Amino acid sequence: MTAGSPGKLIITFAIPLMLGNIFQQFYTMADTMIVGQVVGVEALAAVGAGDWLVWLVLGIMTGITQGFSILVSQYYGAGEKENLKCAVAKSYIMTALLSVIVLAVSEGAVYHVLLFLQTPDNVIDLTMLYLRLIFAGVPIIAAYNIFAAILRALGNSKSPLIAMTVAAVINVGLDLLFVAVFGWGVAGAAVATVIAQGFSALYCLLVLRKIRDIRLEKEDFYRQPSMSLRLLKLGTPLAIQNVIISVGGLTVQYVINGYGFLFVAGFTATNKLYGLLEMAAISYGYAIVTYVGQNLGARKIDRIRKGVRSSMLLSLLTSLIISAAMFLFGKNILSLFISGEPQQTQQVLAIAFKYLSIMAAMLWVLYFLYVYRSALQGLGDTLMPMVSGMAEFVMRISAALILPHFIGQDGIFFAEIAAWSGATVILCISYYVRMHKYH
Repeated sequence: MTAGSPGKLIITFAIPLMLGNIFQQFYTMADTMIVGQVVGVEALAAVGAGDWLVWLVLGIMTGITQGFSILVSQYYGAGEKENLKCAVAKSYIMTALLSVIVLAVSEGAVYHVLLFLQTPDNVIDLTMLYLRLIFAGVPIIAAYNIFAAILRALGNSKSPLIAMTVAAVINVGLDLLFVAVFGWGVAGAAVATVIAQGFSALYCLLVLRKIRDIRLEKEDFYRQPSMSLRLLKLGTPLAIQNVIISVGGLTVQYVINGYGFLFVAGFTATNKLYGLLEMAAISYGYAIVTYVGQNLGARKIDRIRKGVRSSMLLSLLTSLIISAAMFLFGKNILSLFISGEPQQTQQVLAIAFKYLSIMAAMLWVLYFLYVYRSALQGLGDTLMPMVSGMAEFVMRISAALILPHFIGQDGIFFAEIAAWSGATVILCISYYVRMHKYH
């Protein structure tokens, strides 16, 4: 990533990640489609009522492992092989320890949190069953996250694509078997997801073991104890950022739960497309973190500027294309998630499409957010992204609690837009201030 056309490098790196995200979103959507079509609207609402809790718990591990990969990419760009191996070894240890802690806390707290969120009585038991099974797989999901993060840090975006492709096929096959054939309902969807993640983690591990530069030896796990602290300093702010964002999302979920299970079902249908909306942004983000981290390690600051400018243009064009597709085909896609009595399905579909239209119109803001946040992370700054997460929290909660009083239930749809906008302003200013210091 330290030589050649920045725009070409970023798009080339991002395309396999996008394809991987497509497969990941495909099996996430397949979960919801199969549950919604086979089991019904109530089960769809049950899965949706746990969305933000899943995001909270898995977001902790995603943030930690993404932070660890920043140091890996910098050492790789600088050609410091001994430090690189040590950073990888310490990343494995820290991820394993933290995943056990997160597993224990999440399993112990899930029921009380669902009660606090006023989850509708007719879905709370199904939601708790789904969440307990997903949380039981936290160590497996964490393993995939750290293995894939290290591969991306080394410039390998193809192996995570293959892993996600394999996981998608396995997940959909098991969904059909467990939910449609065995009749396990939401439990079957959760178990299928965890098993699929296990296969993707195993594949990434096998690829890592073949890479000579990070072929680990026993002493790599014991050298440089201070390396663990450096990794935590990078990973902890990103984990906290995800926690803060999730708590804001849980507040929104609290408000939504008060509108009844049909509103929850409509909101859930659109949220399952959220990943489809942002999948390219996530891919560009991973590419930018790796690109900026490696070029910072090589001290090529001008290349960082050029790469971020190219990323802005790519992000704008991509977001406009996705937005147009959602306006044209969004209602047809949403209808795949919903089944039941005609009156109920029409009401749920109307709620879902209104929310989708609002997000599609402002999608470009989310894409700019990812560019600036990822650039800062690649520069080793995980503090300002955490601050932006706080801004998301404040804006999301403010919009969710205030706007419905003025414009009714529709006000809740603007909570995400407000969160994106507040965070993007902070990240944009922070990036240009930091780059000015390098100048």
